[in-house]
Amino acid sequence: MKFTETDIPGVIVVEPVVHRDDRGWFFESYQAERYKAGGVEVEFVQDNHSRSCRGTLRGLHSQAAKPQDKLVRVLSGEIYDVAVDVRRGSPTFGKHVGVTLSSDNHLQLFIPKGFVHGFVVLSEIAEVEYKCSDYYDPSGELSVAWNDPEIAIAWPLSGIGEPLLSPKDLEAPRLAEIDPQTLPPYEG
Repeated sequence: MKFTETDIPGVIVVEPVVHRDDRGWFFESYQAERYKAGGVEVEFVQDNHSRSCRGTLRGLHSQAAKPQDKLVRVLSGEIYDVAVDVRRGSPTFGKHVGVTLSSDNHLQLFIPKGFVHGFVVLSEIAEVEYKCSDYYDPSGELSVAWNDPEIAIAWPLSGIGEPLLSPKDLEAPRLAEIDPQTLPPYEG
């Protein structure tokens, strides 16, 4: 397995070793000791699975009350996956990392606590699964506008047009409109 730190420390791209033969392929999608050695030392307690059509944009989401580390992968299709640092006082506050994850490249993205997360579906259908280090808590949801001009994510929407958004995502505030005291602190 290969673990590559991105431009934002703590956000890691995971590339598993894929064993291929005439029957197809096999890889370990998660193995605690290997991930720990690669810098992902987290106890996961919940798995989430979504299925979305082309152009669906989910995000940018996090939890303020019960922050979650996430390990994201694609079971079928292709997405552009984004993590934005919203840790109050972080040297990379408001910066983002974007990675194309697909069922063909088998890449995974580890997103630590203190980041909002989102993705747009590039294929006709995509199934996304992600592990979380804490349980979902609707009372602590944190959403940031997917098109916040200060974050300036270059979503690959060419050929897609306007993304499909939930009502919650349509109403999400820009990062600058959120009370900084409700954001998670940077802990170095």
